[in-house]
Amino acid sequence: ENPKLRFTTLVHLINEETLMAAHMGMPERKASGVDKVSKAEYEENLEANVKDLVAKMKRQAYKPQAAKRVYIPKPGSNKMRPLGIPAYEDKLVQTVLARILNAIYEQDFLGCSYGFRPGRSCHDALKALNTIIEHRPINYIVDADIKGFFDNVDHKWMMECLKQRIADPNMLRLIARFLKAGIIEAGVSYDTPQGTPQGGVVSPILANVYLHYVLDLWFYSIVRRHCKGQAYMVRYADDFVCCFQYEEDALSFYDALQDRLKKFNLEISEEKSQIIAFGRQAEAKNRAEGKKPKTFDFLGFTHYCSRSRRGKFRVKRKTSGKKYRASILRCKEWLKKHRNIPAPLIWWLIRPKLQGNYRYYGITDNAPMLYKFLYEVEKLLFKWLNRRSQRKSFDWRKFRLFLRKFPLPTPRIYVNIYDVRGRIFA
Repeated sequence: ENPKLRFTTLVHLINEETLMAAHMGMPERKASGVDKVSKAEYEENLEANVKDLVAKMKRQAYKPQAAKRVYIPKPGSNKMRPLGIPAYEDKLVQTVLARILNAIYEQDFLGCSYGFRPGRSCHDALKALNTIIEHRPINYIVDADIKGFFDNVDHKWMMECLKQRIADPNMLRLIARFLKAGIIEAGVSYDTPQGTPQGGVVSPILANVYLHYVLDLWFYSIVRRHCKGQAYMVRYADDFVCCFQYEEDALSFYDALQDRLKKFNLEISEEKSQIIAFGRQAEAKNRAEGKKPKTFDFLGFTHYCSRSRRGKFRVKRKTSGKKYRASILRCKEWLKKHRNIPAPLIWWLIRPKLQGNYRYYGITDNAPMLYKFLYEVEKLLFKWLNRRSQRKSFDWRKFRLFLRKFPLPTPRIYVNIYDVRGRIFA
């Protein structure tokens, strides 16, 4: 409860009981690290393994292994995203460590932060942003992107941030060892002088701690005080949007942000960042001039100015083109790979993919994009089912009859952007 309290004894909380609980909660089919040990294999001698791990920690002999570097497709891009998969025992220790850090810092984090926090989600961040733009005098948006954030976290600054609340040298040493553990890619070992690998259990909370001090506190305690008008920020992990009443405040902030990030060895991606006129006044001005107002992307949605049926200013959102194309490409690749399995099984397996898309993108005003996605998936199904042999399986008439008999999930709006449940946003 005391935000200035520094915890002096924490590492003892990583014990047999908490490690056992971490093991029980570990997903069964989690990718293995360089140790090639799965949950089932570790469980074969669970009690002895956990006791040995605790003993190593007590005599400070425990050292995290290098994370295994793997790559996954980056949504909406031809690039690949690097992940660092920890060894199994490292996953256990990181899980307990993350719970301890969450318990300490959750009370410190500001209301503007939504990523990887209990009881908060991407949809909550979108609701907060919508509430701010529609109900505050917002006229300018700063849409900034931090270049390679997770790969460029400065370890020295990270430790300084942690020392604000942690005074246990053993706990700090343990975190430093995780940061410096290195990675192994294709059998070659690499040092990690900076960064925190995406894929590690503890990385999200470390990122939140870092950006809490680097960005959130700075924005609300310094930037906001120097603004002539109102200013707000909504952040989800390293993805954030800042809203301003006046253009000069937005411009000053953008310049100050570059200097602020430079201090912590971070930088803005110029090609992915922008300052745009956005809000009630911008929409009215563009409408009067017959121009189309600018848009911005946040959390997979393109946000644009519009009006309700009664002519009231509204912020609306639709699936961003980048994310939409990535979703279609994933379905295309999956169907291409599995086209030779029986049609009823394909139907059964494609349904969760559609439902997953609806659950995330099924938000107020986005129904047209959901139906567009369904239509594209139907076309892909028709195409790949007919490529299974030299003879066509379906013509369009037969395919439509098949769809009536075995309908795909219908698009549905799951998230009401105006259901804020009395939450007050910073």
